Amino acid sequence: MTANATLFDSLKNALEHAVNTVVASKFYQYLLTQSVIKRIAMLTGLGLLALSFLMGSLYLVFGKIVVIGFVASILAGLATGVGALPALFFKKISNNVFNSILGAAAGVMLAATAFSLLVPGIEYANQLWPGKGIYLISAGMLIGAWFLHAADKHLPHVHFDSIDNDQLNTLNKVGLFIMAITLHNFPEGLSVGVSFGADQMKNGFVLAIAVALQNIPEGLAVALPLVGIGVNKWRAVGIATLTGLVEPIGGLLGVTMVTVIEPIMPIAMGFAGGAMLFVISEEIIPETHSKGRSRYATFALMIGFIIMMILDNMLG
Repeated sequence: MTANATLFDSLKNALEHAVNTVVASKFYQYLLTQSVIKRIAMLTGLGLLALSFLMGSLYLVFGKIVVIGFVASILAGLATGVGALPALFFKKISNNVFNSILGAAAGVMLAATAFSLLVPGIEYANQLWPGKGIYLISAGMLIGAWFLHAADKHLPHVHFDSIDNDQLNTLNKVGLFIMAITLHNFPEGLSVGVSFGADQMKNGFVLAIAVALQNIPEGLAVALPLVGIGVNKWRAVGIATLTGLVEPIGGLLGVTMVTVIEPIMPIAMGFAGGAMLFVISEEIIPETHSKGRSRYATFALMIGFIIMMILDNMLG
């Protein structure tokens, strides 16, 4: 048994233990006695109450900018669930359509990384250390890429280009693929948080939009294989949505970190940019060409890049 398989089994056992604990709780048993509408209302109310408490605490401790950055990363993460919705109606979409959507997402992310992370990061670093900004950002980029490289080596997952390998027809393989999506979502959330923490509201909103657009095909890529192996369609959409909700964790970490420790901001912006470029180059673009060259994906990437570049310029 490989180390990755062992780690995956450990994570699965931990998750099963957590689920069993929740199922055995008195509150869960009480929920089962209620109607579906009451269950949804109770869970929604509890969720909103917890979120309100968290938002209020963040506002009191860190201020308005942290709350805005956190909310933006939540909304960007929820786009994964939006992207999964077609799985309610289809079990498969054409390769050209999927590659085009994924290519456009890569273009959007490339433009957002360049114009909303790296360029403003260099400008900000030059204000703190005149003439040295480019070197600080470059160092941060390399650290970010190395971080994802290390995570790629030690965390169990399968790559994007394994989506159609045996149709992801085993639960373990689908689980590993979901781990990969979750791993990629963390630096995306981090980038949104870092931009807001740098007091760059415009760049933060641009990145949040870019991440949301990029999450749409990722949500679809998670939900379709789950439906294909017989998972309930709504449950598949729910699982896809949960993979995106790791982004608020990265967003909260990024925005609070650079707000509290301002001098590390250039390194953090470079780190987020390097991590994003790593994901785009390592996973997204190779997937769009995994079955040979795709002219659809190439033009979609260019169109996505141009749209985000125009949006960035309009908001500037």
